[in-house]
Amino acid sequence: MTTDVEIAVVGAGLMGSATAWAASRRGRSVALLEQFAIGHAHGSSHGSARIVRRAYHEPHYVRLTGRAMVLWRELEVDADQRLLRITGGVDHGPVRAPERIAATLAECGVEHELLPPAEAERRWPGLRFAGPVLHHPEAGTVDADAAVAAFTTLAERRGAEVRAETPVRRIVVEGAERVRVETDAGPLTARRVVVAAGAWVAGLLGDLVPLPPLTVTQQQIFHFPRRDPAASERWPVIIHDEADLAVYSLPGGRDGGPGGGWKAAAHRGGVTTAETRDGVVDPAVRAGMVDYVRSWLPGLTPEPFNEATCLYTSTPSEDFLLDRVGPVVVCSPCSGHGAKFAPLIGEVAADLAAGLVGPDRRFTLAGHRAVVG
Repeated sequence: MTTDVEIAVVGAGLMGSATAWAASRRGRSVALLEQFAIGHAHGSSHGSARIVRRAYHEPHYVRLTGRAMVLWRELEVDADQRLLRITGGVDHGPVRAPERIAATLAECGVEHELLPPAEAERRWPGLRFAGPVLHHPEAGTVDADAAVAAFTTLAERRGAEVRAETPVRRIVVEGAERVRVETDAGPLTARRVVVAAGAWVAGLLGDLVPLPPLTVTQQQIFHFPRRDPAASERWPVIIHDEADLAVYSLPGGRDGGPGGGWKAAAHRGGVTTAETRDGVVDPAVRAGMVDYVRSWLPGLTPEPFNEATCLYTSTPSEDFLLDRVGPVVVCSPCSGHGAKFAPLIGEVAADLAAGLVGPDRRFTLAGHRAVVG
């Protein structure tokens, strides 16, 4: 039974475009389908700066970050373009449990140090910390917009067909080796379909795959001016977790403007859907972030000059969702921390489509059902 391509990938955000890159590097015929323009700002993959880091509480994730870093470097070589900016990273706050992270990094052989708050504040003037402070040098930012463009361009260069502004309306399984993807431009058949549709994944797969509960939230991001750009140039990316707040902050990249504004956001957002999100920043959230900057980031002027929204799509455990059911591969790994793993997620999704060894069980549908149950 013939098909148009071996692998159809639905969604050209970070995960879908990374899958197209990984599959095309292996010589597979690929069609990458995106309902909006490539590089759009409607989902979870836009913006010029996302955090990359090695610091996790669990050894499994630390080891995955190591593999992801290798693949990011391979992408940079392949694209002949710098995508990573390594600044180092810090984790602080009692809920963040820096000592536990330090123990995990030690187990995995990742360079790190624990600092008292006064030493961290001396090293990075303009920042305040709740100690102890975990610092590890292998952290920084990745340019998400540029990464999507690189993944997509390189896949297309290797023969992938990229179809922008082509909404997928329905996926029909026609056998173990054939799936029909119905789009506004007509049907496409493939041996496998990888659905990396983020906040739209439940609408596409709800009748085909027993998905775990997925929660879509609208996150709100702010950029603040630096008071002393020279002093703050050496600031690391920051994860701060207290009982009543969970905030991340980082260099803003191009979105930070010519003055190199600093990006800050709360990890928790308001529940919404891909169809009903309004893209409007809540004044109360803005006021809360301004108060946070005054207290914890005094090296910034507490007046945001730029703000935006994006979507998280999260599983109950915040583990990724990577599995295959027949010819359908589910690739919805975000849960608010997936961007740093994008090239690795693409590699795993391409493995699943090829029938190779799958991911850790915790990322499978069965693993998620065990957590929920």
